[in-house]
Amino acid sequence: MKKINILLILIICLTGCKKDVETTKITGEIKGLGNDTIYLYGVDGLYQHIDTIYVKGDKFSHSLKVDTITSAMLLLKKEVEYPIFIDKKNKIKIQGNANNLSYLNIDGNTYNEELSAFQASLQELGTPSDKTAETFIRQHNSSFVSIYLLDKYFVQKEKPDFKKIKELIDVMTGLLQDKPFIEQLTEYISQIEKVDKDKTAPFFSIPNAKGEKVTRTKQFKDKYLLINFWASWCEDCDRTNAELRKINTKYKKNKDFGILGISLDIDKEAWKNKIKQDTLSWEQVCTFTGWNMETAKQYAISKLPTNLLISPGGRILARDIPTDSISHQIEKVLEKNEKKKLP
Repeated sequence: MKKINILLILIICLTGCKKDVETTKITGEIKGLGNDTIYLYGVDGLYQHIDTIYVKGDKFSHSLKVDTITSAMLLLKKEVEYPIFIDKKNKIKIQGNANNLSYLNIDGNTYNEELSAFQASLQELGTPSDKTAETFIRQHNSSFVSIYLLDKYFVQKEKPDFKKIKELIDVMTGLLQDKPFIEQLTEYISQIEKVDKDKTAPFFSIPNAKGEKVTRTKQFKDKYLLINFWASWCEDCDRTNAELRKINTKYKKNKDFGILGISLDIDKEAWKNKIKQDTLSWEQVCTFTGWNMETAKQYAISKLPTNLLISPGGRILARDIPTDSISHQIEKVLEKNEKKKLP
């Protein structure tokens, strides 16, 4: 009986020890966080769960299982996101202060330590710098941190410099270039290069509310055309719609200019109601396929609203035009057009 008990204890101990070895542990202390809750979620598709980390008296401890190195985010105070890198068997330690959640000291693997060192250098500089991020990416071309910095400092800009982004992707090793985010970004850059300024606008044929197919070469033949990609659920689109109403009132009798609204709505009634509610009296079209709309993909639309100005010959004169600049852009091309007509 005694031998069996000893054997059982040994098996339990070995099983427990093995389980502990396979587990990734996250512990830490963020002063001033009190008894809050931290959420952890993956951002690269490799970790699909959303973990809840409970904080008691500023301190926390959490165990999880991951199979491979994963880029993830901590959500603090339900509004501040902070990057973290987790791998199997890691023992990750987080230290910080709730008064400065833009900087946490995280260790437990090379990537967390690299990011902590980078963030510490920014604390000394006082101002985030694209140049500092670029230098890091070039010097750490196989680090997962480089993907995070590329997205934060270069991709998430209002007007990304895709030439620079492509240049930085090219210095990364194949391991990073095979990551889904980089693959998707590379495909997007390839598409946007085809529809950038001075390129030919892709053909489209999209139905309006009456079911009539609208094309640039038919309804807007020989006209300067402002295309506005929008949706009824897009709050940022309201301001642009207000500006377009003014522009439409000013130029609706101009035979050389037209406006086309291309909606990424899915709900037909919501689309129709918004058009009526906001008095969007210029031509409106929609396929009710949302972001899967073929035309949106062809024009490399990644955010709403997005405005493009196309020449009568089908050349893209400007894209991603800020709301405040739309009127000026139109006025400029129409004045130039009028001068051409003079004898």
